[in-house]
Amino acid sequence: MICRRVRDVKPFLVMDVLEKAQAMERRGESVIHLEVGEPDFDAPKAVLDAAVEALRRGETHYTHSLGLPQLREALCEEYARAYGVTDLEPDQILLTSGSSPAFLIALSTLVDCGEEVLLSDPHYACYPSFVTFLEGVPKMVPVEEEDGFQLRPEAVRKAMGPKTRAILINSPSNPTGTLIDKERLQALADLGLWILSDEIYHGLVYEGRAHSILEFTRKAIVFNGFSKLFAMTGFRLGYLVVPKDLVRPMQALMQNFFISANSVSQWAGLAALTVPEVRDDVARMVRTYNERRQFMIRRLRDMGFGIAVEPTGAFYVFANAKKFSENSLAFAFEILEKARVGVTPGVDFGSRGEGYLRFSYANSMENIAEGMDRLERFLAER
Repeated sequence: MICRRVRDVKPFLVMDVLEKAQAMERRGESVIHLEVGEPDFDAPKAVLDAAVEALRRGETHYTHSLGLPQLREALCEEYARAYGVTDLEPDQILLTSGSSPAFLIALSTLVDCGEEVLLSDPHYACYPSFVTFLEGVPKMVPVEEEDGFQLRPEAVRKAMGPKTRAILINSPSNPTGTLIDKERLQALADLGLWILSDEIYHGLVYEGRAHSILEFTRKAIVFNGFSKLFAMTGFRLGYLVVPKDLVRPMQALMQNFFISANSVSQWAGLAALTVPEVRDDVARMVRTYNERRQFMIRRLRDMGFGIAVEPTGAFYVFANAKKFSENSLAFAFEILEKARVGVTPGVDFGSRGEGYLRFSYANSMENIAEGMDRLERFLAER
């Protein structure tokens, strides 16, 4: 008998698309992958060198349960440099094996059975699964395409109730690629809820500026990591920034369930933050993403997809496809089977994502252009 917590976890639909695409490739078919949100770049050379050197030095043992002190110190310096947050201490940072354990630790610490976590709709597909698995209640707050999918503080206030514990925000956003502006972040902070801020796409911003929630409130937990900005997905290195009074209970969870994050990955993460050449590598990646973003937006609009507000962060375009189909899951598989292009159905990101498709530009310009050409031919023939 499978326990209820597991039965309630819904499949991650983008993985269904990816796995079918991979099966097609095993049969010898050519598929263009615009469904997965993973950088196509290799990690910077200095990061790889640091990992190799750590292995050679024998850095293959448990670290402190919070993470390497040197890396936590470097992260404090980074938040001071990037956001003007100068009062963080290294012991307020917990290094984790990717950001998923960070969500489990934070939500386990804050949310009791039956308490609500507010989420935008649409939202990153896995958020409700974390909340539900821990026997919390994900409660949706609608956001509008014409408003850049930004949370409206008045809508959040309306959704708040006696069991509301926190709101989980994501800026730049997956799936929409849009940012929550400074004024709205301040207004959200003023509501008095715990704010759980997923900042994993910070640094991948092409217009404007991403703000950390720590610029506006300390009643907050930040999730971040090295996967997206530094193209280090396989290193599985994330982190939490938390108030001092939450450190010890979260550390206890870390000690019991995870021991520590990967030691070699932490040394690689230290290089990502401290070796000057890495900033040059990241800047080149960001320029390339921006070129792809502009190209993809133009091509999708020319085909008739709706993009009311251009995405300015992450590496996604969340396009309105209702002109072509109201069933995004069926439409995504039709595109995969007939055009041989992988895209993510919008319904994966919540009920209000239905009728949209998410396109990732974390692929080469050559592949994106080929994918757009295939999609255009498919739509013309359809």
